Amino acid sequence: MKAEQIKKGFIDKNYDSLLLDLYEDEDRIEKQNQRYIKMLEKYIAYYGNDDVEIYNTPGRSEVCGNHTDHQHGCVVAASVNLDAIAAVSYQKDKVSIISDQFFLKDIYIDDLHLKEDEKGTSEALVRGILSRFQQLGHQIGGFKAYITSDVMIGAGLSSSAVFEVMIATILSGLYNEQKIAPEELAKIAQYAENVYFGKPCGLMDQCACAFGGLITIDFKDITQPLIENLQIDFSAFHHSLCIVDTKGSHSDLTDEYAAIPSEMKKVAHFFGKEVLREVDEAAFYEHLCTIKEKCGDRPVLRAIHYFNENKRVVQLVEALKENRFEDFKRIIQLSGNSSFKYLQNVYADAAHQSMSLALALSEMILKDNGVCRIHGGGFAGTIQVFVEDAQASIYKEEIEKIFGDGSCHRLKIRKQGSIRMI
Repeated sequence: MKAEQIKKGFIDKNYDSLLLDLYEDEDRIEKQNQRYIKMLEKYIAYYGNDDVEIYNTPGRSEVCGNHTDHQHGCVVAASVNLDAIAAVSYQKDKVSIISDQFFLKDIYIDDLHLKEDEKGTSEALVRGILSRFQQLGHQIGGFKAYITSDVMIGAGLSSSAVFEVMIATILSGLYNEQKIAPEELAKIAQYAENVYFGKPCGLMDQCACAFGGLITIDFKDITQPLIENLQIDFSAFHHSLCIVDTKGSHSDLTDEYAAIPSEMKKVAHFFGKEVLREVDEAAFYEHLCTIKEKCGDRPVLRAIHYFNENKRVVQLVEALKENRFEDFKRIIQLSGNSSFKYLQNVYADAAHQSMSLALALSEMILKDNGVCRIHGGGFAGTIQVFVEDAQASIYKEEIEKIFGDGSCHRLKIRKQGSIRMI
């Protein structure tokens, strides 16, 4: 279908039911119509009125399992109704991408070898995904795309994974009849980030973007993680997910992030193991005094967090499957408390505690109407709040009095993962 024809469809509100199914929020439909219209206008301005397809990839939020994946633990994550959208058309020999007015260098499909000087760039991700498709025996080819995203960078919603999974989904749709499973799309995206981009990320972010809904992942075998789509309609619980930007900077926090897996592994090494998943919990507590002397207090506390958090993931999944939402909220609160007290990733500098303040104020505002916790890697950035739908506007208004207009993003957990929409 021509880009102008699809654009007219959005103008005439022909896709409203599709948008409602994706975004789970009637109040956002008009805004989304305008967003897709603007995207198509940009595509037409840059490329012309081609036959196009429309693709969509959601951001993600970690729900439970804070800093357990690098110890081969368990996590729960969810896709959210912030996303990247793309207008795409075929071209023969190269991939051309414009992303929110940023022009990527063309990637030619006959030149897919790793380039050291390209590491850390979006071009490296595209080249890596094309290469991995080819290695796995899938079809590849060129395309033109205009991509725009409202997934906030640095908010723990995985903007990089969204881009990677989007590119993989486009190749699946254009050249492989959409037959590549979400798990494989996620692994292809992870490969590109690990090998071509040069970042040793896990698989949680890519899986949540690819699958949609709520998923749980067990990383016991890191090469073949067990992924389960929980098939739960979160909207039935009548709660919104809010992400609050506390305006703390992530700069100069590399050492703090690196210390968490390092200290957990220090405890594992006490037992001759590589990660805590391989350590017997009973043996850990039996030797705790000696571990404290050899490893220090904070590694012991972070190991305690890991063991309990891993069990909390299992309990949370059971609560969701059995529709015990009050238990779900209780477990979220326990997870957040553990991250604060034992994992200790809420602040890096005692003089600057924006996330601590956000959590304290959120508890005062929410009372019995929701729960809050740290979001993502920690030390700065965002908190996560599950709040009753009827109270979400009140919460947003009150918390933004402290952190500013637009700091609270009211989201929904969406059912669909990365898809070809049209």
